[in-house]
Amino acid sequence: MKNLDALSLEKIREIIDKNDSIGIIVRGNPGVDDMAAALSLYLSFLNAGKEVLVACPTQPLVEVSSLVGIDKVKSTFNTSKSGDLTVSFPYKEGEIEKISYTLEDGFLNILVKAGEQGLSFDENDIQYKRKGGAKKVIFTIGVTRLSEVNKLLDIDSLKDAKIVNIDNKKENQEYGDIVLVSNALSVSEQASFIILSLGLKLDLDIAQNLLSGIANATDNFQNPNTSALAFEMASVLMKKGATRKKTPSSFLSQPMQKATPPSDWLAPKIYKGSTAI
Repeated sequence: MKNLDALSLEKIREIIDKNDSIGIIVRGNPGVDDMAAALSLYLSFLNAGKEVLVACPTQPLVEVSSLVGIDKVKSTFNTSKSGDLTVSFPYKEGEIEKISYTLEDGFLNILVKAGEQGLSFDENDIQYKRKGGAKKVIFTIGVTRLSEVNKLLDIDSLKDAKIVNIDNKKENQEYGDIVLVSNALSVSEQASFIILSLGLKLDLDIAQNLLSGIANATDNFQNPNTSALAFEMASVLMKKGATRKKTPSSFLSQPMQKATPPSDWLAPKIYKGSTAI
């Protein structure tokens, strides 16, 4: 497991400074914690003047609908107008008789004529991929292996990209150039630490997202494995104006209990530039 440290943060700072185009991918069917971390990084990079895209391979669940920026989540990772567009669908021998197309009212219609067996797939199985204009920096949130998000992008296009892998699941394959895989309960606390350490803007919307993510993942700070970092970040976020609210998994009106941080999580210092604060 790789925790946040000064070296990792400096590597992140370096690749962000060198690249204006950043992509953020969150795992399929993300809960409040994963989506809050992804959207907070998205908003912070956007405030820094970067061209940012956040994508998810599945439609957002109702439980994440209150997070700021949820309407910006895309179902495809590459929105570049250049490059080829590939339309893919499952194929079984004998079920397709022929494929043709028509032009009608400004639309190109691809016709898939079913064979005698009929078609075994439906609209939800169709995938759209566009090659070209790939992001040079990609943050993955809660994605244990890249094959989980192959619906979003062409894996081959990642060969020139710098990947920052942020997760807290032990089954993570530790792929990427910068691996930040911890056993902390919340990835939002990791995102909070990154945003603060890099000196990125932390406004009220971002702070509220992050606090909601941490609270949801830690059962409103009552899980005994809640880390010291979670409490430290929550304090900072509340000072920024974030408020504790009820979440689907807990009631935030209950008193907080004393937490025992994970044994392999070092007490963090927030780095800004080369100076610890």
